[in-house]
Amino acid sequence: MTPAARLSAAIGILEALQTQKRPLATVLKEWGNANRYAGSGDRNAVGNLVHDSLRVKASAAWRAGDRNTEPAPRAILLGMLRGLRGMSVEEIGNLCSGDRFAPAPLSDNERAALSANSLVDAPAPVRGDYPEWLDASFERAFGAEKVDELSAMAARAPVDLRVNPLKIIRLKALEALGHIDPEETPISPYGLRIRPNAEGRVPHVQSEPAFLKGAVEVQDEGSQLVSLLAGVQPGMQVLDLCAGGGGKTLAMAGEMNNKGQIFATDSDQRRLAPIHDRLTRAGVRNVQVRTPKNGVMDLKDLARKMDLVLVDAPCTGTGTWRRHPDAKWRMRPNSLDLRTGEQREVLDHAARYVKPGGRLVYITCSLLDEENGAQVSAFLERHPDFSVADPAANAGARSLPALAAFTDCRKLGLLLTPRRTNTDGFFIAVLNRST
Repeated sequence: MTPAARLSAAIGILEALQTQKRPLATVLKEWGNANRYAGSGDRNAVGNLVHDSLRVKASAAWRAGDRNTEPAPRAILLGMLRGLRGMSVEEIGNLCSGDRFAPAPLSDNERAALSANSLVDAPAPVRGDYPEWLDASFERAFGAEKVDELSAMAARAPVDLRVNPLKIIRLKALEALGHIDPEETPISPYGLRIRPNAEGRVPHVQSEPAFLKGAVEVQDEGSQLVSLLAGVQPGMQVLDLCAGGGGKTLAMAGEMNNKGQIFATDSDQRRLAPIHDRLTRAGVRNVQVRTPKNGVMDLKDLARKMDLVLVDAPCTGTGTWRRHPDAKWRMRPNSLDLRTGEQREVLDHAARYVKPGGRLVYITCSLLDEENGAQVSAFLERHPDFSVADPAANAGARSLPALAAFTDCRKLGLLLTPRRTNTDGFFIAVLNRST
């Protein structure tokens, strides 16, 4: 495919997303199946064009002169090329030649808008590239810094790996993966980072011997950090109540050096299914998986016995928009209402298993106060026998003092973001039980 044909393909995919309201991965897969002539390089290039367009959908359309509530896919793509990729109007015009498979030539209005390349007078949701209906929520979470925080969410995310201390030390992992140019993550003592190249491509880490042998796992540095801040110790009794595929379970098992016991479960049996192979590959021996039956988890024997209960709560996923840029434009207010209701339920459920003197660790991959500090505040009102631990002190205790400054707007927990920590967005609060 020519570069111009790739632009046309990307516009077509954006049109399909706009009309069908389906996940990007599904639409891209269907496009690839229907266009077998496109090689892997073409598919990757087209996919990156679409991803980049969605990262900056609002500001890109504005740059191209489209002020509509639902901007045209062509305007989004043209504005992205000008703003995010820094192409000149002449370069864009050369690709939009109207020739076979190329987009139609630029109109005079498009040329004028792209030449101005300005976000002057653009409202905050346009400059920050987020849905307008979330503006008040981000104002509450970040105040005057909301546009800067959300703009950082539009950047491409690296691939982060967590070195498994049960199998290897980080120096040896760096050597084993040296041919794909990893670097140490700046905060996590177990992290490695692989940056995408100019085309947005990264190596297929899952085929590396180090991965296949369980020496490394794919895990964003932010997820590694909140796992460390949970503060597990060897010999503890731990319940991972929303374990999913087991990423944080694996991280805690490494911290515990296979000593003590982790009970891993999830209300969705399908989400939990991958954990078994991952535990085996990682050499983890102190995890007992509790698979629900018909959506019901039988944990009565664990009531008030756990030193630590981890709740990696279901959430809107606003902290993962770097990796899933289509998700922010598909999110609706009812999904926030649904998630906050689920969070209240799971927090109340989790409290049953924390022993006196134990702690409950609440984590989300959300940037929204409604899912973070507000949930913690409401929980403390319902459960006066719990109190919030000083997040700054907890960061220092885990030898992560650089995180101490990144409290949420209520100062009830820590809030990591791409702008603050160059990680995905994560919130963590540690709640201690007195009696």
